[in-house]
Amino acid sequence: MDSKSADSGLHTDIAAQISAGLNNRSLVFVGLMGAGKSCIGRMVAKTLDLPFIDADREIEEAAGCSIADIFRLYGEDAFRDGEERVIARLLEGDQVVLATGGGAFIREQTRKLILEKGVSVWLRADLDVLVHRTAGRPHRPLLNNGNPRQILADLIETRYPVYAGANVTFDCGDASKEDTRDGVLAALANAFDENGKLKS
Repeated sequence: MDSKSADSGLHTDIAAQISAGLNNRSLVFVGLMGAGKSCIGRMVAKTLDLPFIDADREIEEAAGCSIADIFRLYGEDAFRDGEERVIARLLEGDQVVLATGGGAFIREQTRKLILEKGVSVWLRADLDVLVHRTAGRPHRPLLNNGNPRQILADLIETRYPVYAGANVTFDCGDASKEDTRDGVLAALANAFDENGKLKS
């Protein structure tokens, strides 16, 4: 067991199994805001010895302003256009672990890119978990125009059926970050068959 695998409590063969299954494809985290895509994605990237990229940060750098400002100045459609271009560029590049914004996988063209170029993991969390994790976080523009709990409930209803098209689904609860990371890695290792192909 190397140091990274020892940190995660996993044997090196599990990380090797995931790497073989990915076969140089990027690993893409999808799900609603507050599900833990950036936090868990960064930890999984460290274990797999891959670079981590937060798509929202890339979009902000490309636009030269915050996500909230993009929404305010140009609207959601313009943000989604930019998001699609940034994710397409990232998926054409070197293998990474990528955390996407909550709406990225909902847009049809972006979803097709992710499913074609990467292996996707949906971090599914229930409403109470999402409300708790997003409370007091004003940088999330979709939650700034009404009751955050109702907005999240509506997003669960409309988006979860689409997220279900991801390659791997992992249910997040109140477990520690480390346990969630290990659970995601175990789910990923189990997602590939003995030939390294995604199980249907």
